[in-house]
Amino acid sequence: MSTSADDWWSPRTDVPLHEWRPSAFEMLPADMPEARRVHERVWVSTGLSHAWLVTTDDGRVVVNTGMALESPVHKRNFDAVDDSPVRAVIYTQGHVDHVGGTALFRDEGTEVIAQAANVEHQEFDERLFQYRIDRSDFAFQDTVRDGAIRIYQEFGSLPEQVPHEPTLLFDDRHEMTIGGVDFELLSTPGGETFDSLVVWLPQYKVAICGNLFSALTGHIPNLVTLRGDRYRQPLMFVDSLERVRALGAETLLVGHHGPIVGAEYIDQELARVRDATLYVHQATLDGMNTRKSLWELMNTIELPPELKIGEGYGKVSWDVRAIWEQYVGWFKHESTTELYGSPRESIDADLVELAGGPDPVAARARTAFDDGDPVKAIHLAEAATRADPGHAEARSVLLDAHRALLAESENFWLTSWLRHQVKLLEPGE
Repeated sequence: MSTSADDWWSPRTDVPLHEWRPSAFEMLPADMPEARRVHERVWVSTGLSHAWLVTTDDGRVVVNTGMALESPVHKRNFDAVDDSPVRAVIYTQGHVDHVGGTALFRDEGTEVIAQAANVEHQEFDERLFQYRIDRSDFAFQDTVRDGAIRIYQEFGSLPEQVPHEPTLLFDDRHEMTIGGVDFELLSTPGGETFDSLVVWLPQYKVAICGNLFSALTGHIPNLVTLRGDRYRQPLMFVDSLERVRALGAETLLVGHHGPIVGAEYIDQELARVRDATLYVHQATLDGMNTRKSLWELMNTIELPPELKIGEGYGKVSWDVRAIWEQYVGWFKHESTTELYGSPRESIDADLVELAGGPDPVAARARTAFDDGDPVKAIHLAEAATRADPGHAEARSVLLDAHRALLAESENFWLTSWLRHQVKLLEPGE
């Protein structure tokens, strides 16, 4: 659902999280004119992933620094609250929207703290750096570009995205006290990255979780992101969720949108996500053990009413496939051709020719669309365009089918992909 910015900071406890919190389309580059206080010692500067300031009696601690292009906004906002030395920068995970602005926050002696897997994560990301940028563009290119232009116009320059080097790494738990504030850093490898961690402030019962629960807390976890990344393991996710749940937090601060408050409500909502994840995991394994195909399971596994949670960032059907492939890999035992570098669509031109050319195939695609099956229509129309890339009717069916799917989508990634495809298919593109 779409929610105004003011509603982000008016937490509710009367309905499930996914029914009142904003969607992923409200995740935008940093633009707050000033930081917002969310707890006695905690302030937020929102962005593509929020940056947090914890004030102490002996300097300040910054949790996540945003992308490099956002860091001037975050620094201005935090300096207006407290311009004392930055004693520590903490990363809740190694993704660029959490670590990119570090250079602007490092003072003499600043400790940069990350979970020990951060080093491997940075090496892993670097290997496919350009690939992931290319594969993210359909979802984020316009948003990041518009944010960069706005920030450049305000500050006159944009900081360069430079590699960061943590000065302190820990494995499972790290405790420290700065200026009278106790910090407990807890490893939660079931998040979006293996170096995921949670910052627990026990005196205030505040947990800063970043994107541990995916980009939208209260929704099914996104076990595979369409831009391309490692699969996220459902049981590891549940273990990490339970570690946070056991804290008994009264305030949960996550990477996107406003605070989640109330110990009982937090416990209830995290338990709902846990149970939904475990249900999808077990239903997938049960189906595999009864010889059901991946495609059947993707089409039939649904959450029961009592476990319904949002699917605004991940989807149950996508998680089914991620779980399947985590357990048994890519070979589906359906065709010998799976074992060779010859995809099924390589014979589309031959099949179209046997069908009498692209015209009857495009006509069948139109029939499928008219009968309410836009996915089948896309299969057929794509076959026709592989034989004749400029076939007008096949492209028309593709455009209509993508628009129909777009009208029904409430998922950020699916909607972004469908919008991108519609733009490519529209006349003149």
